[in-house]
Amino acid sequence: MGTALADRETQVQAVLDRLYETYPDSGISLQFSTRLELLVAVVLSAQCTDERVNEVTQELFETYQTAEDYADATDEELAEAIYGVTFHNNKGGYLSETGEILVAEHDGEVPDTMSELTDLPGVGRKTANVVLQHGHDVVEGIVVDTHVQRLTRRLGITEAERPPAIETDLQPIVPEDDWKMLTHLLISHGRERCTARNPDCEACELADICPSERGDAEVDLASGEPWEA
Repeated sequence: MGTALADRETQVQAVLDRLYETYPDSGISLQFSTRLELLVAVVLSAQCTDERVNEVTQELFETYQTAEDYADATDEELAEAIYGVTFHNNKGGYLSETGEILVAEHDGEVPDTMSELTDLPGVGRKTANVVLQHGHDVVEGIVVDTHVQRLTRRLGITEAERPPAIETDLQPIVPEDDWKMLTHLLISHGRERCTARNPDCEACELADICPSERGDAEVDLASGEPWEA
């Protein structure tokens, strides 16, 4: 193993150890009770807060309970039902088309492979990873959201910018048993301490091992708007 790779692996382990201790109850914050609800919630969460999605889906999931329900609804009906989330018109169309595909090709069930999931409208690799991990208990990759993008760069774990490259960088240096939890831990820390614009470095549990806090990271720490998946 090269020196640089070994150094990043050591850094990841130190970060994991600290964050497991700091956020022992870290986990997914979207509310769902079925795989379909999970899929819908994650699609709606793109560029939208989980809190807002949970508010909207509370009533949505009472009305739309099966893939057939989404397939039978018009784009406009679904857009109105999810009004309040970002890009509700586009996402309403995604949900209607997804319902049709699930009914026609998957017997109304949410598929359990990366390729089948990413064939659904509005579903990229990040969304598919979430559905696989929390809906099917299949860990095929690492979910890279905006918090993971920001923190892995600030912590000197990767210099990649876009989610696919970051995920590729992380997989060899993060123990596979930690792939799922890494995302939750970084999200928790990103919300609590390492925010986009005003990180609380003084109180940060990772300050002494963070190159950004020391001022020697080779990343753009000022960027408050990370790349989207």
